[in-house]
Amino acid sequence: MKYKEAKGKFLQTWGALGSQWGVNKTMAQIHALLMISGEALSMEDIMEELQISRGNASMNLRGLIDWGIIHKEYKPGERREYFRAEQDIDAMARKIAIERSRREIKPAIQVLKEVQEVEGTNEEELKFKEKTSELYEFVAKADTMLEKVVNQKENWITKTILKLMS
Repeated sequence: MKYKEAKGKFLQTWGALGSQWGVNKTMAQIHALLMISGEALSMEDIMEELQISRGNASMNLRGLIDWGIIHKEYKPGERREYFRAEQDIDAMARKIAIERSRREIKPAIQVLKEVQEVEGTNEEELKFKEKTSELYEFVAKADTMLEKVVNQKENWITKTILKLMS
């Protein structure tokens, strides 16, 4: 397989995976492009490579910066902004886990905590309280475990997986 074909296949696949993970396809493709680029890319470079509009590129670059997995770079004498992805895979995975917890898990924990306070004593209401309490405990424990993994200096999950694969 030639490089250009492999690169295109990777960008398309990463975009599709991003959609399954709750990130839009273009955002995932921009991230993929920046991960595999040997140098920082300008917005124009990204637009040309992915055949996307300036607005689409701008909006998705801002989103990736908000996630903390890409950052801006400036080159002396250049007016353009350049963008580079986090190159350390473990650091990138930790940043994504932290952001997903903040955006998805913590709000779910808050809702589960609130709905447990429902008033009532009939069978249906008691069952509701019981199940939401169980869910709250499970999600809170999962979030605590995720925080412990994220706070590791070296990601033991990645090391374990690599050992199993060797």
